[in-house]
Amino acid sequence: MTITDVRVQSWDLGPATERFWDSTIANPPRRGFSILEVETDEGLVGQCPSGANRIVVENGFKPLLIGEDPLLIEHCWRKMFESRHTTLGGDFWFALSRIDIALWDLAGKILGQPVWKLLGGHRRRVEVYSGGGFYGEGKELAGLVAETERYLEMGYRAIKMKVGWRGVTLKHDAERVRAVRETIGPDCKLMVDGNHAWRADEAIRFGRMIERYDIFWLEEPVPHTDLRGGAEICAALDIPVATGEMETTRWGFRQLLEARALDICQADPVNCGGYTEWKKIAALSTAHHVPLAPHGTEFIGQHCVGALPEALIVETYPGPYNLGQYLGPLDIKDGFVDLPEAPGLGLEIDKVKLDRLASR
Repeated sequence: MTITDVRVQSWDLGPATERFWDSTIANPPRRGFSILEVETDEGLVGQCPSGANRIVVENGFKPLLIGEDPLLIEHCWRKMFESRHTTLGGDFWFALSRIDIALWDLAGKILGQPVWKLLGGHRRRVEVYSGGGFYGEGKELAGLVAETERYLEMGYRAIKMKVGWRGVTLKHDAERVRAVRETIGPDCKLMVDGNHAWRADEAIRFGRMIERYDIFWLEEPVPHTDLRGGAEICAALDIPVATGEMETTRWGFRQLLEARALDICQADPVNCGGYTEWKKIAALSTAHHVPLAPHGTEFIGQHCVGALPEALIVETYPGPYNLGQYLGPLDIKDGFVDLPEAPGLGLEIDKVKLDRLASR
């Protein structure tokens, strides 16, 4: 079996129906959905439910992969990695990572096994949390509470919310955290995500304001490039610091780990180099006794958490970034989901439905 095509498919699904933002970035004005596919001469296709720069994929990586054995994943990864020249920008890593994930999906289909088993296979059931709590136009505390209550009704027992927007004070954000904790009660996990909003001293001050609310982690309080600041926050707070969604490769994470700038590793397979590189990052993290909670869509992250005992919980997006409307909803039972037993990622992407939505 050999690779015959590598391609990106995208659908424009129209203008966004609401405006929302985290501490730094607002949602794009239009909604869309993309997949990356690797096809073989025997008709099997590996898919990654996340797009990439079409020029980088089809002009850069596709010629390197045509004719290769899709099960030689390390070989394909190395071949793509060694095609770099002087810089390794975001488009390079996004494309390489998504191709690698599609290769793992393809390997699962060839071998008749789900990816989480190929990656290690530790558990069949994983805990999930809701990635939401964004800021929005006219969204006051009551709106945040109502959103949180919807997630509880869906079966979530772990909630993540956004903080750090420059339009609000630390005190107001602390009030938002209080409101969510009171809504979910003492037995649910609560994560707080700053999206690299602050300086280290601001993050420490805010962390001390919310420590009383039993925070499971404080995410990206400073940029991941601020190794000293991250280390200062980890040392100053009892709240674990989670970061790494913007970092790439085992070498980037080695710096974070050696600096003691994180307590929980959030390497994102669609950013950091795919499942192939995520495995190596996981090895480094566990060697430093640092657990993992992969950032990103549940349809990819659940396979990481199912693979290793040191992986904690799966991020999901039931709110405005929800992919379940295209890839199928999660069946959440008391905060957990069963992992798919279908080969590969276990996804069924309905292109007919996407074509219909895009034509409206």
